[in-house]
Amino acid sequence: MSEPRKILVTSALPYANGSIHLGHMLEYIQTDMWVRFQKHRGNQCTYVCADDAHGSAIMLRAEKEGITPEQLIANVQAEHSADFAEFLVDFDNFHSTHAEENRELSSQIYLKLRDAGHIATRSITQYFDPEKKMFLADRFIKGTCPKCGTEDQYGDNCEKCGATYAPTDLKDPKSAISGATPVLKDSQHFFFKLPDFQHMLQEWTRSGTLQDAVANKIAEWLDVGLQQWDISRDAPYFGFEIPDEPGKYFYVWLDAPIGYMASFKNLCARRPELDFDAYWAKDSTAELYHFIGKDIVNFHALFWPAMLEGAGYRKPTGINVHGYLTVNGQKMSKSRGTFIKARTYLDHLSPEYLRYYYAAKLGRGVDDLDLNLEDFVQKVNSDLVGKVVNIASRCAGFIHKGNAGVLVAGNAAPELTDAFLAAAPSICDAYEARDFARAMREIMGLADRANAWIADKAPWSLNKQEGKQDEVQAICALGVNLFRQLVIFLKPVLPLLAADAEAFLNVAPLTWNDHATLLSNHQLNEFKPLMTRIDPVKVQAMTDASKEDLAASQTDTGDAVPQGNGELVKDPLSAEIEFDTFAAVDLRVALILKAEAVEGADKLLRLTLDIGDEQRNVFSGIKSAYPDPAKLEGRLTMMIANLKPRKMRFGISEGMVMAAGPGGEEIYLLSPDSGAKPGQRIK
Repeated sequence: MSEPRKILVTSALPYANGSIHLGHMLEYIQTDMWVRFQKHRGNQCTYVCADDAHGSAIMLRAEKEGITPEQLIANVQAEHSADFAEFLVDFDNFHSTHAEENRELSSQIYLKLRDAGHIATRSITQYFDPEKKMFLADRFIKGTCPKCGTEDQYGDNCEKCGATYAPTDLKDPKSAISGATPVLKDSQHFFFKLPDFQHMLQEWTRSGTLQDAVANKIAEWLDVGLQQWDISRDAPYFGFEIPDEPGKYFYVWLDAPIGYMASFKNLCARRPELDFDAYWAKDSTAELYHFIGKDIVNFHALFWPAMLEGAGYRKPTGINVHGYLTVNGQKMSKSRGTFIKARTYLDHLSPEYLRYYYAAKLGRGVDDLDLNLEDFVQKVNSDLVGKVVNIASRCAGFIHKGNAGVLVAGNAAPELTDAFLAAAPSICDAYEARDFARAMREIMGLADRANAWIADKAPWSLNKQEGKQDEVQAICALGVNLFRQLVIFLKPVLPLLAADAEAFLNVAPLTWNDHATLLSNHQLNEFKPLMTRIDPVKVQAMTDASKEDLAASQTDTGDAVPQGNGELVKDPLSAEIEFDTFAAVDLRVALILKAEAVEGADKLLRLTLDIGDEQRNVFSGIKSAYPDPAKLEGRLTMMIANLKPRKMRFGISEGMVMAAGPGGEEIYLLSPDSGAKPGQRIK
């Protein structure tokens, strides 16, 4: 028998700035199933991960919440850990990138790269927020597109015309953090000389470590030539300070992948059988696999292997890339309730339903996976309840009533057990190749054969006939054994079902090799329902709760939601409407005559609007973005003039102004082009 493989596996690090949703869970469930399969086979497989805890976004959110970044990441890590555990994602270690192991390794790797000549420095010119006293990343700069003139566009591309540009090309730039006009300022930055590794990367990315589609994408970047990578940020920044460079910090993507190493090193300190160097040294014979989404391929397939090579460490054995998750054929939508948090799902449904559905849809490619909620209900109910669990529930009662729960010896259908045995290598190969969909198809094909055989033998009919009791026991004994085989094959996907089945079967935890044997003259425990059907009502309740979660979270954090109280913001993925419905909207240019805070309201401004032939009073929940409302006076905006007046606690709102943005300080009133006049209809 061959020696067990030594395998280290990671998933991409979730960002410690928000909750886990079902799109995230696709990756962690996929990784967990593969890790469980390896352990099921007897290999020494270790699964580590960590929260990605650095960056400006975390610093700014902590400041907004009035807590330290350390408090924020601790709170988020507790939430993430609970969600992962309840989804049965069994990390050997879940750490944080804001840890001493990561500080030490990041500094060590940087110094090795620097001493080997792979770090360059040069001065760059960036926008600087004079109020916040910080340099601004592209996403924290807004302004007017230099190509088409659209306002409120981000610092690197225009969402309207698609143009890309440098932040310095924006017209009327503003800091999205403070609203201040940024100034240009020079700063010395540190760069990783990625072009030094061009040849190595051309060979490594074509060595079988990547799926073909991913390797082809990487080749496009390699063909045009690699550029130096900016790995530094200026204070204030939440992260690790660069050695010997006070006030300079590692860019979050420098220390994030090193977090894989740090999490493993943290585990090694508690698990003496694990040796850090045996997995990470240049001559390591262990296997190293990363599971990631296709949006971060460049970091993992270019920057990361180059950093490892330059610092004298081994490179990954393989990088397994998956696509995005869609729900009901479309991008996850908050307005439709299909942007579903992990916790919201767990409040309504069993985690194993989703684990099986993902497994049934996950091939080894990078195609997007669609969670069709109607198909989800049908497939889980049909396959798991109607096929797998049905075998045990059909047979257990006859065994308990007719033979005191003891499985008789013998094999009532050798050709069927031979078919199950013969299918095992192919199922094993599918798991190994991460082709979970093929594995599930083959397993359900076996379940169909078992159910068809039991239906053909009809023990429920034989049990009513004189002298047929022994035959009934033989049929049902084999039925339970076939159920046991299916559970063995499904255990990496459905660990809870496997544990409940093991309790019913009265056996020790099943391993992959147990599929080669049958239980004989064996006492079963009482049979209890192993899985219930999904009630579509619970799925609907989950999507309804997701809409409620959205409203609650955005009320708490200041994110923008359509509230009908004066603004129309965010979430463009609302339900489709007919053109005639849209044409009925009376969209007008409005001049803001007066803007004032509403006493007793945290978010509302009262706007007095001139729409040409009359004035309107409108309440708008944009106070967080415009703390000095007087600055809005004299500005043109757009409003829906034929919206039914809405009675509010503070008065009547006679329309709705148009705004967009992610919320909080980032809400932006939409404005017409210059030359527009109050009262003009927008067509």
